Amino acid sequence: MSKGEGGPVESNQRYYSRRAAEERLAAQRSMTDAAREWHAKLARQFAARAAECDQLAPAA
Repeated sequence: MSKGEGGPVESNQRYYSRRAAEERLAAQRSMTDAAREWHAKLARQFAARAAECDQLAPAA
């Protein structure tokens, strides 16, 4: 079996939330204004996607 097979699958909402957090950290660590702005932009996009997935998720 190859690596990654057989385990639980990460939901889209969880993936986007995780990526938003990673990009926020990358923005904080960035050395240049351009890099900081780029990572902040990506963080906002991933956070928006996570929120969208959260709204589309059926109520449990």
